[in-house]
This record gives sequence, C-alpha cells and structure tokens, in this order.
Amino acid sequence: MNKGAVLGVILSAFMSLSLFAAELPGKGISVQPLQSTISEETFQTLIVCKALEKLGYDVKPIKEVDYNVAYASIASGDATFMSVNWEPLHNAQYKAAGGDNIFYRKGKYVENAVQGYLIDKKTAEQYQITNIAQLRDPKLAKLFDSNGDGKADLTGCNPGWGCEKAINRQLKAYGLKNTVEHNQGNYAAMMADTIARYREGKPILYYTWTPYWVSDVLKPGKDVIWLQVPFSALGDGESIDTQLPNGRNYGFPPSTMHIVANKAWTEKNPAAAMLFAVMKLPVTDINAQNQRMHSVKISEADIERQAEGWIKAHQKTVDGWLNAARNAAHQSN
Repeated sequence: MNKGAVLGVILSAFMSLSLFAAELPGKGISVQPLQSTISEETFQTLIVCKALEKLGYDVKPIKEVDYNVAYASIASGDATFMSVNWEPLHNAQYKAAGGDNIFYRKGKYVENAVQGYLIDKKTAEQYQITNIAQLRDPKLAKLFDSNGDGKADLTGCNPGWGCEKAINRQLKAYGLKNTVEHNQGNYAAMMADTIARYREGKPILYYTWTPYWVSDVLKPGKDVIWLQVPFSALGDGESIDTQLPNGRNYGFPPSTMHIVANKAWTEKNPAAAMLFAVMKLPVTDINAQNQRMHSVKISEADIERQAEGWIKAHQKTVDGWLNAARNAAHQSN
C-alpha cells in the first residue's frame, strides 16, 4: 500500500472517530438520576434518561429519595439531576441547598402544572362553598369530618414534599387551624380512602396537583370543584402572588417543573446541559400516562415501554433535542 493510501485510511479512521465522538458526546460519562418516591414521576424522569443515553451517557438506575435529600445529593455531586424541580413550591429547598450558585436550571420541562384544594361538587352546590375560608364556620367544616372530631379532614401532603409546609402555612393564615385537620401520611392510600368516601356519597376535601392521576378519577368541574382562597399566602420568606389574571385565587400559581442538575457537572457536559434546557413534556401527556398507571397495575418495565413509546411517537421532537445537544458539545470543543 502506498503512502497516499495509508494516509487515506488514517484520515478515514480519524473522521469516523470524530463522527462517533460528535454523535456520542457523553461516551464514558456516568449519570445518576434522582426522583422522589412518587412513582408517577418515573415517566418524565425516564424520558430524560433515555435522551441522555442517546448521547452516549452511562445512565445509572433511578434512585428514589426524599426531595431534601435529592437537592443535597445533587449539590454535593453525589447525584447528577432530578427532573421534578417544582417552581415555586420547591423554592425554599432549592435556595437552601445552594440555589443558582450550585445548580444548573435552564428551560421549562413541564409548564402549567396546577395544584390546590378541592371538594365534591354536590356539597359545594348544596352549601354554596367556593372558598376554603368558609370552613372557618364549624358547621360547614363538620360536613367534611370523617373521624368524628368535629373538624374537616383535609387529605394533604406527605412530610418532605414541600406542599405540606405550604398547606400548614395557609391553614394558619386563613384562620382554619381550629376547624380543619391536615391529614398527612401515605398520600396515595389516603386518596384511595377519599375516593371511596366520594363513591359512598360523602363530602370530601383534599389537596392535589397535576400532572397526577387523581384529577382523571375525580374530574374538576364534573365531580369536584377547585376552592379559591381569600388571599395569597404561599411564600416561605418571600411574597408570591397567587392571584390569576382573571381575578381568581386558588392559593397556588400555575407551576413549572424544571430539570435541575449539578452546575459543575453541566459545565463539563455542554451536551447534557443543552438537552436539559430544551426538553419539554406536555402536562397532558404525563396526566394520560399517570392515569394508565392507576387504572391498571403496571410494572417498572411497563413504564419504561411507555417512555420508549412516547419517544417513538415524538421522534422528530426528540431528534431536535439531541441535535441541539450535539451542536452544543461541538461548539464547546
């Protein structure tokens, strides 16, 4: 083989390696994803994981931890990212763990997630209840008493989720501590009891959020109604206006979920950083998947197949994310 031919082979091999590196900028780099113990978060976390794998990253199995542990682990570098950073609900936890100095948080992964308090529509219409502050009236509160203590039983939030602090703060601000009991524990089990009470024709009072399966079982406007609050009382050390442009106030503004990652790690991994910034997942798609999880007992493998199915059905969108990520890696070299 002459020198020209040898040089051609070498150049060809070099170009192949360069193309391989461009396609897989994460090759050899490990990623540790986190989520809370809420199994309905797995779907959106897996979609991020699978996109990272397409970029060559070695993505470890998702670890389930408390939110406070997740922020601390990502801040210390023991974990890489979490796809369920709620804004504004997790603002205090985010800032306490280091905020923008420690975390990378660009883009909006899920928008227009909502949360708040609901009661069954039958009781709302019969007693003309539209605002949670009306439950200061012991007679109205007693309608929602499920254990005989005379207080309304509010199906609330697990300790450590963040929403439990907001609920406790609001019950105090609205003068409801003497008439409303915030029940905490296993949320899914408590909601199963709440739904059973509803099906027995009994009044119910609960907190929930979307995306989550509850609002597909108890449909707002049909089965239940959202309660308004008398004024904004959400901020933990900061003032957050929760009143909507139409003048209504449900206690929580439309929320955003971000992918939050270790900032030092993303500075070394521009492809992943760009991916985290451009990914978007419709809240309606998460709702639909969560409903399937609830209506049929499914395994982790089933959820994985659902995530792969979503990617396949939105391949053009996903390819756009991956191209943007690869371009970011190329430009940083």
